[in-house]
Amino acid sequence: MKCRMGDLRNKEVINVKDGARIGFVSDIEVDTRTAMLTAVVVYGRLRLFGLLGREPDIVIPWKDISLIGNDTMLVNYEKPEEQKKPGILANFFDKLSL
Repeated sequence: MKCRMGDLRNKEVINVKDGARIGFVSDIEVDTRTAMLTAVVVYGRLRLFGLLGREPDIVIPWKDISLIGNDTMLVNYEKPEEQKKPGILANFFDKLSL
């Protein structure tokens, strides 16, 4: 199957491990030495309608892509564990308690 980058951008990305919808392909990574696709990128979701920025982008390596269909892309994606940073209010209250 041959596919252009414009066609990839319209594909929905689904995680086969839990059936969750990750989003749509927004960008790709290409190795310029070998001219091979190395990863697809799904932009992070907007926070508060984009006023607070975005969540981190999701980069899915090519080896984790299971199947590319007409409308969807199935991937084996393991979400990395995030270390939650305390919010602004938590920092404020910590300073008050000192």
